[in-house]
Amino acid sequence: MAGRGYTIFDTAIGRCGIAWGDAGVAGVQLPELREIETRKRLFQLYPDARETRPPEEIEVAIEGIATMMRGGDGDLTGVALDMSGIPAFNQRVYQIVRSIPRGETRTYDEVASALRASGAVYSVAQALGRNPFMIIVPCHRVLEAGHYPDRISANGGSISKRRLLSIEGAQPTTSKTLFDVLLPVARPRPHA
Repeated sequence: MAGRGYTIFDTAIGRCGIAWGDAGVAGVQLPELREIETRKRLFQLYPDARETRPPEEIEVAIEGIATMMRGGDGDLTGVALDMSGIPAFNQRVYQIVRSIPRGETRTYDEVASALRASGAVYSVAQALGRNPFMIIVPCHRVLEAGHYPDRISANGGSISKRRLLSIEGAQPTTSKTLFDVLLPVARPRPHA
């Protein structure tokens, strides 16, 4: 590979983007509502990248991502990631999250425990919120303590964790309803 490049590619959930450098994938952008917004986000994140045909190793990553978005079992374990500029703690979080099998989920606390940093739940959530390697580092498989699918990272476009987990066939998760939220704080009614 020579320098930074990017391309836009089709998936079952829309047109995604991928940027790369000499060391591997620099980032993945899930689709925004319109392709122009996806391109704009890639340009903001990787202003030095130029749109070009991806090298073979990036084509492998693209095919793996597209396969996963069709509900298939795309293997992304061998995809090299360009971790330059990423803090060491975040790199460790991404390594743990990459090991979560398709169709399974973990909580932020479980990831922190796997890092032997049980008090670092907030730091794990922050690292995943900055995940530039969507799908390759499957941050959508990491949920809040109640197993509620929350917002995906900043590079997630308009796609939700719930949708990605559904595509993968993960065990159903439930979101809090208004009833769930209000019940614990509602005052008991007096009996007449």
